[in-house]
Amino acid sequence: MQPNVVINLVPLIDVLLLIIIFFMITTTFKLTPGISLDLPSSSTAQNVKSSVLRIVAVSDAEIYVDKTRSDLAGLPALIKKRMGSGDAAGLKATVEGDRSATYQLMVSVLDALRRGGIDSVGLRTRVDQGAP
Repeated sequence: MQPNVVINLVPLIDVLLLIIIFFMITTTFKLTPGISLDLPSSSTAQNVKSSVLRIVAVSDAEIYVDKTRSDLAGLPALIKKRMGSGDAAGLKATVEGDRSATYQLMVSVLDALRRGGIDSVGLRTRVDQGAP
């Protein structure tokens, strides 16, 4: 006569569920692109609430439109692609630039936005802590 062998899988499933829950709780996710900027300060800085297009200018070779990386030469085509065929007159954009970014780079980015039909542009800064 053959002995009846039953493998109890309930403890194994319990342990696996606990491990899955542990990793779900302890895992962190990056929500923003890994661009480290040192924003300039401004005593009149305000939060921009409605922004359709976010442009981060690090250097001539590293410009991000939302999360897509480009360079200065490819920026107008990327803006046109993001805007699609719709009217961009009512759209807004936010430009973030590193403190060490050149003035010419910022002007070139603003020119590309204007050529793309976006006239409402905000420059993102951080609030100056020493301002009265």
